[in-house]
Amino acid sequence: MADDIANLRRILETCRTIAVVGLSAEWHRPSFFAAKYMQAHGYRIVPVNPRYETILGERCYARLEDIPFAVDMVDVFRKPDDVLPIAQGAVAIGAKCLWQQLGVKNLEADALARAAGLDSVMDRCVKIEHARLFGGLNWVGVNTRVISARRPL
Repeated sequence: MADDIANLRRILETCRTIAVVGLSAEWHRPSFFAAKYMQAHGYRIVPVNPRYETILGERCYARLEDIPFAVDMVDVFRKPDDVLPIAQGAVAIGAKCLWQQLGVKNLEADALARAAGLDSVMDRCVKIEHARLFGGLNWVGVNTRVISARRPL
């Protein structure tokens, strides 16, 4: 699993188009909050949820395989039992990373993604990691574990 600081930073720097599976249009849901944050920080958000037409001003797709352009990261806001077919879809569309959000940890999906050459992150929030690694959380007193006198590589 790619969960060390260097790999998380690399993933967040290179994966600029994020398909968010399970993204909700309800403003108070964690998926909406995280996607809106990432969108505000320059990432292209691609909603994947058959219940909606658009979310955050972007067209919604029913499945990963319906997206007609390249996706770098598949960010999963679904229960762990639902992740394996999503991982298979991520491999099928040529994504670079499978990211399972906080509370989501499917080891079989992780192994499948890694075997196919994808980076895989489990049980972490993409928004929290971005804020931690690129200078957002330290302003509110959170120990980000990245304090250093040297600039990151």
